[in-house]
Amino acid sequence: MEIVSPDHIIAKLNELIQSGEKGVNALYDAEAKVADRDLTYEKAYQSAFLEAQGTVADRTAVARLKTAELKFEHDMAKVELGRVKAKIKQISDAGTLTAVIAKQVELTFRHG
Repeated sequence: MEIVSPDHIIAKLNELIQSGEKGVNALYDAEAKVADRDLTYEKAYQSAFLEAQGTVADRTAVARLKTAELKFEHDMAKVELGRVKAKIKQISDAGTLTAVIAKQVELTFRHG
C-alpha cells in the first residue's frame, strides 16, 4: 500500500470501513450457511442411519455413504466461513497499519 498524502490515508481508511461493514454481513451469511448445511447433513445422516440394516458399524457406513455429498457441502461451507473470517482479519490489520502510517505522516508534516 503506497501512501502519497493525508487525503490518500483518509480515502484508504474510508474504504477499509466500508469493507469492514460488508464483512459483518458476509460473516453472518457464512455462519447461517454453515448452520443450514449442518442441519441438513445431520437430519439426512440420522435418517439414513435409522433406515439402514445390520450392525451399528454397518449402519454407520451406510449412513456415511448416503450423506457424503451433504457432508462435503457442510465442510465447504465451513471453509467459506474460514475465508470470510480471514478476510475480516486482513481488513482489520490493514486498518491498523493505515492508522500507523497516518500517525507517521502526521509526525512528518509537523516536524518536516
